[in-house]
Amino acid sequence: MPHHSTQQEVLLITGSGFASRQYAEKDNNEYNNNLSQQERLREACWNGMLKDMLPELFLMTGQETKLFLWQMREAHHVLAMQMAEEPVEVDYYNSIDPYCFMQTVGWS
Repeated sequence: MPHHSTQQEVLLITGSGFASRQYAEKDNNEYNNNLSQQERLREACWNGMLKDMLPELFLMTGQETKLFLWQMREAHHVLAMQMAEEPVEVDYYNSIDPYCFMQTVGWS
C-alpha cells in the first residue's frame, strides 16, 4: 500500500490586521523586542506558534498527523509557508502561492 504524505500551504498577508496582532512569544527576550511586526510574525511561525494562532488549519489533518514547517518564502506583503510530515517538493502548478503558480503560466 503506497504511503500518502500530508502537505499543506499557508499564505499570511503581512500587511493585515492579523499580522499586526501581538503574539505570546515562547521566548520573550530582548532580541524579540527589537523586531518589526513582520519579523515577529515570521519568528512566531518558525517557533511553532502557527497552530496556536490558527488552530482551524489543523482540524482536517487529524490528531495523529504531525505537520512540520519545512519552508517559508517571504515576498512583498506575503509569507508563504510549506508544511508537511516530511520534506517534499513544492508542486508549482497546484500551489496557492501566486509567485509559484504564475511561473507555470509563463509570468515571472
